[in-house]
Amino acid sequence: MRFLFHSSFPDATLTVARVRHYGVQCAKPDVREGELVSTVLLTGGTGTLGRAVDAQLTTNGFDVRTLSRRPRPDDVSATRWATADLRRNTGLEEAVTGVDVVVHCATGRDDVAASRNLINAIRAYGDTPHLVYISIVGVDDIPLFYYRAKRDVEDLVASAELPWTILRATQFHDLVVRLFASQRGLPLLLAPEFSFQPIDVRDVAERITEIVGQPAAGRVPDIGGPEVRTASDLARAYLDAVKLRRKLVGFSLPGKTFAGYRAGHNLIPENAVGTITYEQFLAETSVRHS
Repeated sequence: MRFLFHSSFPDATLTVARVRHYGVQCAKPDVREGELVSTVLLTGGTGTLGRAVDAQLTTNGFDVRTLSRRPRPDDVSATRWATADLRRNTGLEEAVTGVDVVVHCATGRDDVAASRNLINAIRAYGDTPHLVYISIVGVDDIPLFYYRAKRDVEDLVASAELPWTILRATQFHDLVVRLFASQRGLPLLLAPEFSFQPIDVRDVAERITEIVGQPAAGRVPDIGGPEVRTASDLARAYLDAVKLRRKLVGFSLPGKTFAGYRAGHNLIPENAVGTITYEQFLAETSVRHS
């Protein structure tokens, strides 16, 4: 169940289709007549969070350039796409040239090395853009390899000699659903014996858009979803949404990782800024469990 602790994943493993409603107006760039719109380089722009960020930034008047290993789609202009590979350190000079802000949502294998390549390219070829990094609540206290990598990237960002902002968010609704949907071949449903505070990627994207429209601020307050819920409670809501009956079985594991989750280090109830609930997400999303 290593996916339990990741913040992004291929959508195909989660849903068949989803209904998305973007368009919340956030802090628009201060653009005067004759001035250029702020250009934002978005890494991870084709991922779960990245697509929401792209939509929010575009809606709010920013000029978004997506960095991706994939070739540019035919319906996307050359100014809005940069084909580059963070891990292989290719194409980054063209990607970072001329941007005002870099929003770093990309994550995956070799996270630290990939982020180091990005930062080095920004320092070599960029014009001191504002670097915005998205991390996870609890990376200081939950000793997962993935979390440790996110914490190491935070250190890289903070020491990069660039204007920077780091935002930590709790797990996404998508992650929690994936935890349960991945068990479709089992006659029961396993739920870890701790709580989540899931947040919708649209709420995270709204906060990122606010940050992009403001000066660099270092570590900003962590954000979480609107509710702290036990995993068992979220599992029941999932079963109701997919109209299934399964025996629900709680489980726990020894060690510091589960201890960190049981202690609530993945939660930030004092800053529950999310507005889209887990049930709302389920209602908007076609979830498959068969």
